[in-house]
Amino acid sequence: MNIMILSVGTRNKIVQYFKRTLLGVGNVIATDASPLAPALYEANRYYIVPRITEEGYIDKILDICKREQIKGIFSLIDPELSLLARNNNRFIEIGVTVIGSSIELCEMSLNKWKMYQWLSSHGYNCARSYIDKTRFYDDVELKKMFYPVFVKPIYGSASVSVSKVYDRETMETYWRHSKELMIQEFLDGQEIGADVYIDMISGNVVSIFTKKKIAMRAGETDKAVSFKDKKLFQLIEQFVIEAGYLGQIDIDIFEVGGDYYISEVNPRFGGGYPHAYECGCDHMKLIMNNLSGISNKKYIGAYEDDVYGMKFNEVVTRRKVNIL
Repeated sequence: MNIMILSVGTRNKIVQYFKRTLLGVGNVIATDASPLAPALYEANRYYIVPRITEEGYIDKILDICKREQIKGIFSLIDPELSLLARNNNRFIEIGVTVIGSSIELCEMSLNKWKMYQWLSSHGYNCARSYIDKTRFYDDVELKKMFYPVFVKPIYGSASVSVSKVYDRETMETYWRHSKELMIQEFLDGQEIGADVYIDMISGNVVSIFTKKKIAMRAGETDKAVSFKDKKLFQLIEQFVIEAGYLGQIDIDIFEVGGDYYISEVNPRFGGGYPHAYECGCDHMKLIMNNLSGISNKKYIGAYEDDVYGMKFNEVVTRRKVNIL
């Protein structure tokens, strides 16, 4: 049973964990647009492919799937999730399972305004948000909103171009450069990450790992500590089932004054997932069970709390890498 991981970048641990799971029964095939993506060299075999925006990209991936007899496929970058979901039927036709959620949910996860609208309309605590700055200014005057706030692109990921704004003058500066912005309430509380697996056969939430974030770097968790809270587990399970996510997802949550606020969802492996794996939440095994037609049992919270996860840099060296 072979699995393909697209746009592996620097996610060497994800490749390593799948290789460990598939040892003796299958191979991990990795792809990336750059030969300088270090995680490529952890895989059993790898391919340098065009950028996801180039014409014929999906055809190239389908060809590799056929050649390598791929059983399951997923990506580690957000824009490609929608591309896979949109072409799901083409993968099904050649016997490949796309490990991920629907096109609607992939798009909603990328569009922060749509995510806010869904969360607020379904009664979930979330940061109050605006795309109309005049309405925001009115609420500031009425003391319904307060500075500082976050200003971020409506469509994007990895905390790119997210800024903390303390006054109207700065807000106007940002708005002069772009109109596709969103103003979001600053939640002054503990940031939490949740690694969740939703069984692709039963649709049940079968694994949840939660961690309190201690330090962040480039939008990813750098240091964190595991913890458990049944109230949070219940909230995550309710939200995920109601929204309809499948497979591996990563959720950003805030705890403010004892209440949990859902912030964002990445329908893929998050950068902090290795912390969950090392604590015993083996989502690779859950995926392989599903690809074998086996429905997984629930193991929510099956890990130790107060275990610290700390990321550090590694180096990969290669000779004669063609970067052109």
